[in-house]
This record gives sequence, C-alpha cells and structure tokens, in this order.
Amino acid sequence: MTTITNRGTHFIKLLEWIPFDKVDWFELSENPNAIHLLEKNLDKVIWSQLSFNPNAIHILEKNLDKVIWWALSHNPNAIHILEKNLDKVDWCYLSQNPNAIPILEKNLDKVYWFYLSLNRNAIPILEKTLYKKVDWSYLNRNPNAIHLLEKNLYKADWYQLSRNPNAIHILEKNLDKVNWWWLSCNRNAIHLLEKNLDKVDWSQLSRNPNAIHLLENNLDKVDWSQLSRNPNAIHLLEQNLDKVVWKILSENPNIFTYDYQAMKDRMFHGGIKEDLMKDRFHPTNIHKFKGWGFEAYDDDE
Repeated sequence: MTTITNRGTHFIKLLEWIPFDKVDWFELSENPNAIHLLEKNLDKVIWSQLSFNPNAIHILEKNLDKVIWWALSHNPNAIHILEKNLDKVDWCYLSQNPNAIPILEKNLDKVYWFYLSLNRNAIPILEKTLYKKVDWSYLNRNPNAIHLLEKNLYKADWYQLSRNPNAIHILEKNLDKVNWWWLSCNRNAIHLLEKNLDKVDWSQLSRNPNAIHLLENNLDKVDWSQLSRNPNAIHLLEQNLDKVVWKILSENPNIFTYDYQAMKDRMFHGGIKEDLMKDRFHPTNIHKFKGWGFEAYDDDE
C-alpha cells in the first residue's frame, strides 16, 4: 500500500500479523496511513508528530490549541493554516516546505538559506542568489538542482551528492569520490551497488526500498531496525517477527491494508448500494442497458 489521502482512511486497517499493543504512538502519529487509528485514539496521539502528518490536517484544524507550530511549518498540506498564523511560523522549518514558496518569496528576510537550499521547489529563488546565499553543501542534496551542480562541479560535496537520487549520472563518472554509506540508501543507485557489494553499507541498504532483492539474498547482513521502516520489506518482516523493531515499524506506511469488510458494510448498510442502483437504473439510462449486459426492452411492448 502506498501513501493514501485521508479520503480513504476509514477503509484501511493494520495488517493481521501486527499486534495492536505493539504499536508505538509516537511513530504512528506521523504515519500518513494511520489517520483512522489516530482519530479513534486522540488521547494517545503525540501532537508534535501529528503536526508533521500531511493527512492529519482535518484533525489539526479542529485542535489548533494542540498544534506544534514548528512541526506544522514543515507540513506541505498546512499552508492555508500557516498563512493565517505567520506570527507562529517557524521559518527554519518553513524554508524546507516545498509548498511554502509563495510565503517565502514575500519574506526573504526571514528565510533560512541553508534549509531553502534543500527545498526542491525553491530553485527559481536559489538561482537568483546562487553565489551569495546558497548553501552548496545542502544544494548537493536537492534533486532539482542537478543542472546547477553540473555547471559547478568544483562545489560538489560528494558526501551529500551521493544521496541525491537524480545525481546518478554524475556519480557514475566519479566512483572514486562517492560516499558509499550514503549511496547505499540511494534508491536509484541499485545498479552501482550490485556491482560493488564489497563497498555497500548493509545498514543503509536495509532502508533502501529498491534493494529488496539484494536483502533477500543476504538476510544475515540485514539491519532489522532499518528494514522495519522499509516500505517494500513487509513480506520479510512478516516472516521474521522475532527480528522486527516494532517502534520503527509503526512509521512504515505499508503496515496497513484495505479493509474490504468495512467497504462491503458501507456499501450495503451505508446507503451507497441504494444510491448506486437509483443512478444506474434511472430511466435516462435505459438506452445503455444492453451495453451493461441487461436485456433491453421496447417501450411499446
């Protein structure tokens, strides 16, 4: 399961093999797919983490007195709340928020430039002050800054660049400069890692969502703490419950599955079935019946 919007959260549930009493509420509060559980357990919610949660906006709006504003400043879906509360904004965190560019452009005197250099949507701002305020070390991590880095390779920070998913073509030509610790968690570097397994950091690789085939073949090298947060490792974790780190697993968005029984109940007992039938079998749709597999009939019969 990928991250979903809060529109469908009432129809998901914890995977059957995950005990409810193993859930860690600190980590779960930031899990974008955990909204249905969080709504039912607001007394257990950690509000600093929930303030980060992009799918929790409807909960946060009803509990502004509990919101942690520095965390909310980082939330990409909270812009409309932040715009109305600029006196509470943490400009350090807001500078990293990809959806906050309109606010930041109007408040450049408050911007934290080293964090703005990380912001993938801030390239137009950064280009205007490239050699004055930009933090080049952080810019090396920015996936949308590759064209700037290519023109200024003398400013390359290979430690940071090695984790940039869009810098693979640069790294391929400079393997002697690569930081293999960071490259090991780079989701686009799998082909390089496969050819250099002796250089791989297995702890970092364990969190790499595209490295599952390598991890499956080297379970003795896996870092189970890191693997517990890997969204593509659910099947491995289920097969090794004694090694799962439950606290960290609680942040994994794929610990949920669709609750088909809840969907069925909603369909048959929530009025959706009747509304659907009224729509489909409305007289204006008679001409479509044959295409739907029903026997068409003549009004004159």
